[in-house]
Amino acid sequence: MPESAGQERTEKATPKRRERARRKGQVAQSREIPSVLILMTAMGFFYFAGSWMFWSISEVIGGIYQQLDTLRIDVVSDLSVFAAAIFGKVFFILIPFFVPVLIAGLAGNIGQIGFEMHSEPMRPKLSKFNPISGLKKLVSLKSLVELVKSLFKILLVGLIAYGVVKKEITKFPALIQQEVGEILLFIGAVALKIFFFVCLALIILAVLDYIYQRWQYEENLKMTKQEVKDERRQSEGDPKVKGRIRKMQLEMASRRMMEAVPEADVVITNPVHLAVALKFDAVQMMAPKVVAKGAGNIAEKIKEIARENRVPLVEDKPLAQALHKMVEIGEFIPAELYRAVAEVLAYVYRLKGIYQTAF
Repeated sequence: MPESAGQERTEKATPKRRERARRKGQVAQSREIPSVLILMTAMGFFYFAGSWMFWSISEVIGGIYQQLDTLRIDVVSDLSVFAAAIFGKVFFILIPFFVPVLIAGLAGNIGQIGFEMHSEPMRPKLSKFNPISGLKKLVSLKSLVELVKSLFKILLVGLIAYGVVKKEITKFPALIQQEVGEILLFIGAVALKIFFFVCLALIILAVLDYIYQRWQYEENLKMTKQEVKDERRQSEGDPKVKGRIRKMQLEMASRRMMEAVPEADVVITNPVHLAVALKFDAVQMMAPKVVAKGAGNIAEKIKEIARENRVPLVEDKPLAQALHKMVEIGEFIPAELYRAVAEVLAYVYRLKGIYQTAF
């Protein structure tokens, strides 16, 4: 049984969990927003170009009836040519309507989650064909919320349509004496009014639904404290493993440092607690460099290797402390220590019987 079993999901989702959810297609998305945008776009199109579309389609239908007397369809190919011509005319009439509606639908979705494409949600899974899982989805809280929301929208649209028609019902008797075109304009005006109020209501519903979807998404992504710990351990590494790696790295660094001690020109000691090995080459170096340093047992090891390789040991407590504190291994000594180190190196060179001008 996993350690997180039985724990409450009280922790916010980590970035890694959010990214994993996005790859699976789990995003905070409201279906109402693209629906409202599509409805508003359609309403705007019919308001500005509805009459053009109506008369264009009327002309196409009128042209068909005018050609009925002269139309000859002897073979199937004649019928296909005639159908293709009609389809082309209708298509060019409808395309100015479908393009903005398509753009509105895409904008409603991309505006919420951005443009992303992941193949994982489209991969075939046997679990998707499990009837038990399908029944669970049908009776889930999410399905219940969607059902209530759909019923509420139907009721809302019905109430709005009823209210608008009720206000316009007094004008119905006068339509008997009007022409067909005037009746159609009246119907179109009432329909646009219904569309307008429905859009206003659905905009409010879409905002509330988006807030709810965001809240539900965050709740579903919440993690237990144990899950957060496990994820942090996976991303940062097991502390025990990191400790072993760190120990190995320190051992390798210490080994390399000890290998550099025989090449040193002098080892400056505390005399007991500290040891700092210096190397200087007047041709290749701008200043003496610390090749090894340490305290306690490491200092004793440095001094032992120095004695075995006949590297001079010089006791200088203040200088040893300053070098150990101020200079890291592989770094050149600072300018304020030049004089003190020069005196030590001069002393060492005299002991060796080598004449070398200190830096």
